[in-house]
Amino acid sequence: MSKAQPVYIRIHDEIKKKIETGELKVGDKLPSERELSVEFGVSRMTLRQAIQTLADEGILDRRLGSGTYVSSQKVREKMSGTTSFTEIIEGQGKVPSSKTLTYFFVAPSISEREKLQLSEDDKVLRMERIRYADNIPICYEVATIPANLVENFSKNEVTQHFYHTLEKNGYVIGNSEQTISASLATERVSEYLSMKRGQAILKLRQLTFLENKQPFEYVRSQYVGNRFEFFLEK
Repeated sequence: MSKAQPVYIRIHDEIKKKIETGELKVGDKLPSERELSVEFGVSRMTLRQAIQTLADEGILDRRLGSGTYVSSQKVREKMSGTTSFTEIIEGQGKVPSSKTLTYFFVAPSISEREKLQLSEDDKVLRMERIRYADNIPICYEVATIPANLVENFSKNEVTQHFYHTLEKNGYVIGNSEQTISASLATERVSEYLSMKRGQAILKLRQLTFLENKQPFEYVRSQYVGNRFEFFLEK
């Protein structure tokens, strides 16, 4: 004898059906938990379980202090070749933008020096940015670049369209090495990305090279888990 379907699964399915039929559209804000619990005749705890399951699946987007919305498709990055964040977002038909939090020239850390093959006397540009797709925060990143590579470029040329700036000045971008891991958002990062502290994030470390195999950019990024996904293509 099969077990009865949990109540929260039934609510999950009903909300999902409303999205699939177009009754709820991408970007729509859902009614409050109180209103939905009354509509479905369940406790707020049961309703919250259904909503969280949909959020975990990437179907709904829970925004701290704002409410719950029907998600757009996750931004996807194909793990082959080297592509800038701007190109990835534009390739999805979305509008990319960024907010620079810090931008300064400093001595590199030991790991930055090793990754970028620098000497102890070299300087680097280290900048923190929040990257957006259609004004929705997607990731927080820390990028480190050898200072001598960007000393003749303006801040805007580096922060807004760095790869394009390099190519315009005769540099040829080569391959990149990427390492991905899962983690939980800290309080600081969760505030930057409008997410709950402890929510799942994807950490990406990427080292990118010029065509001559010289490393020129070391980036540590943290992506909102339910707004971004990586996929491999052989």
